[in-house]
Amino acid sequence: MITETNKAVFVLVFLWLFQACGTPKEHQSKNMNKDTFSVVKTEAEWREQLGEEAFRVLREKGTERPFSSPFEHLWDSGTYVCKGCGKELFYSNTKFDAGCGWPSFYAAISKDRIKEIPDYSHGMIRTEVVCAACGGHLGHVFPDAYEQPGGMRYCINGVSLGFVKKP
Repeated sequence: MITETNKAVFVLVFLWLFQACGTPKEHQSKNMNKDTFSVVKTEAEWREQLGEEAFRVLREKGTERPFSSPFEHLWDSGTYVCKGCGKELFYSNTKFDAGCGWPSFYAAISKDRIKEIPDYSHGMIRTEVVCAACGGHLGHVFPDAYEQPGGMRYCINGVSLGFVKKP
């Protein structure tokens, strides 16, 4: 039997999935000036380099499906880099299991490696994280990692990252 509670849960899950998997076209480039990034390429160059899914996330501000990234459960020592430009972003020793479905870090290598931009898409107030060198969308940062130093959770799309294993 379908109850009102079941209906409400279904609607909330559907809306969450729509938000998580959608590409917020209305948010594209509103908060960024392309001249502020040192790595600039044409759309065709980005598409060729990144492939369909990474292009959708990095250049169109999409989101990969939760729990789909191999980086979600990678615990090797090394450095996570921007898939768009190779800039080092996060050290593996700042990665933690937030249980949210995306690789999570409590700090970037330094504040000059990323830019934090207000994001009002999907009727929410969040803080988007982009690569400071190429402007690629990485994910969002949330102040809810209470057990981590600084209390921040950088929730990052694995498809936006590369990994350089420490020798």
